Amino acid sequence: MSQMGSRSSGVLARSLVFTVLVPGTVTVVAPYLLLPRGAGLAIGPAGLWGVPLIALGMGCYFWCVWDFALRGGGTPAPIDAPKRLVVTGPYRYVRNPMYLGVESLVVGEAILFSSWRLLEYAGLLAVCFHLFVVLYEERTLRKKFGMAYDGYCRTVSRWVPKRPSRQT
Repeated sequence: MSQMGSRSSGVLARSLVFTVLVPGTVTVVAPYLLLPRGAGLAIGPAGLWGVPLIALGMGCYFWCVWDFALRGGGTPAPIDAPKRLVVTGPYRYVRNPMYLGVESLVVGEAILFSSWRLLEYAGLLAVCFHLFVVLYEERTLRKKFGMAYDGYCRTVSRWVPKRPSRQT
């Protein structure tokens, strides 16, 4: 295996560990603890509308992890962040697609299990994500990537996905 390939596989392995520990806790362990026992048995036809949101959230999260590893040379963990600014894939449309993916997954779970408690939890997560992004992450990225990150922020929205503008 080439040095580049082994480096990428190491980053992907560290990303998997982070994913199990952090998003895994947020999207699996916490919802399990918040749902009443036997909640899975109560899934009705209307709850199945949550499945596409769960799939979309998972797909978006893992696409971002892949781009972080291969294009950015890092993981989603703040202590092992990408070394290069990632502005491709979902990052072309919105600056925080990974958080939106996790949020979509939890909202999908709330719909799947018809759980107001999980929907409230999703709201709390949204507030926590926003505060983390504004108070820590954006400052850190601005220091690390400087003008490149400033330009990216001017052209790509923090939370609302939009079609990228054409370069002239």
